[in-house]
Amino acid sequence: MAKHLVDLDEESLSAAQAELGTKTIKDTLNEALRRTTLGRRERIATALDVLAKGRLRDRSEGWR
Repeated sequence: MAKHLVDLDEESLSAAQAELGTKTIKDTLNEALRRTTLGRRERIATALDVLAKGRLRDRSEGWR
């Protein structure tokens, strides 16, 4: 885990703590990051599956 020095909006931090039910800044930020990335891996996998199933034309002669 890395340490970062950041300026935070105290009002937004307090609101996030109330919304997330967290007590510390660290817990609040980690929970907010975790929640915002939920499902990302699955969305990427789904998008790659769609691309893999696509029918692409042979473009080996396209430069001519």
